[in-house]
Amino acid sequence: MELPSTILLVDDDDVFRLRLARALRDRGYLVEECSNASRAVEAAQAEPPEYAVVDMRLPEPSGLEVVRRLREIEPATRTVVLTGYGSIATALEAIRLGAVHYLTKPASTEEILRAFGGLTPLTGSSSSPPLVPTLARVEWEHINRVVTACGGNVTHAALQLRMHRRSLQRKLAKFPVND
Repeated sequence: MELPSTILLVDDDDVFRLRLARALRDRGYLVEECSNASRAVEAAQAEPPEYAVVDMRLPEPSGLEVVRRLREIEPATRTVVLTGYGSIATALEAIRLGAVHYLTKPASTEEILRAFGGLTPLTGSSSSPPLVPTLARVEWEHINRVVTACGGNVTHAALQLRMHRRSLQRKLAKFPVND
């Protein structure tokens, strides 16, 4: 009988972490939950996980530091970075530090599992290039951050983004396809 895969789940959003952990356990994975970076590193040192899901925005240090430390502890750990504030720069930095994929929240359990490559064991360096968000997705996320920062006021957000309000409304109605 094969042992279930281990997943280290690092996120300071308790509700999200608990729901994702439950969904992963329901699919047969062993999940170690951590709400901060230092606890995640301790858990990885005690028992290096096969897989890790790390939130980018953690209280001191950041999720990028967790990715770096996980790579030092066990280079075979496959890490997916999650964030509510996606950008090309942070996606590239996460990949450079050792993440295999970068997803923006909200991400479904299935999207996360697919990001690991179907949870297949790491057998050396990957021949395919790392995946990063498309330009359309990054644009959509940026627009949504600005609208959120403007308290949902589309007119004010349109002024900040230097675009017509109707153009902004059309862009907000679209959701970029996950590539």
